[in-house]
Amino acid sequence: MENVSFGKKQILIVDDEPSILKLLNFILSKQYTVHAKESGYKAHLWLEEGNFPDIIILDLHMPHFDGTSFLKSIKISGYYREIPVIILSAAEDLDKIVANLPFKVEAHFPKPFNPESLKNEIARVLATLTTAI
Repeated sequence: MENVSFGKKQILIVDDEPSILKLLNFILSKQYTVHAKESGYKAHLWLEEGNFPDIIILDLHMPHFDGTSFLKSIKISGYYREIPVIILSAAEDLDKIVANLPFKVEAHFPKPFNPESLKNEIARVLATLTTAI
């Protein structure tokens, strides 16, 4: 299991672009515990090890086990379905794709993205979860 800083919220980032993983780790790791996985398959294995993030940042277009398949697998799961998901993708027509997803996502951002806007949205989603408890 990965080193977890107690008290920090955990973010699972699933993206096949190493530069995006490094950037997100850099901008988020001061405030959150970041777990970066380069495929839906590796992210799913990480979850099956008993890990449970507070939020998932997910790319849609990845080889093999893509973001849409990963999203479906967690949303049909009784255990993971309540984990909030933010889509971060370079997909064309991202608004239309997200609108047609069979599962709810909390937000979506096109690549390239504004890091400050993403951080604000993560904080908003996590604050919503805290008040819902």
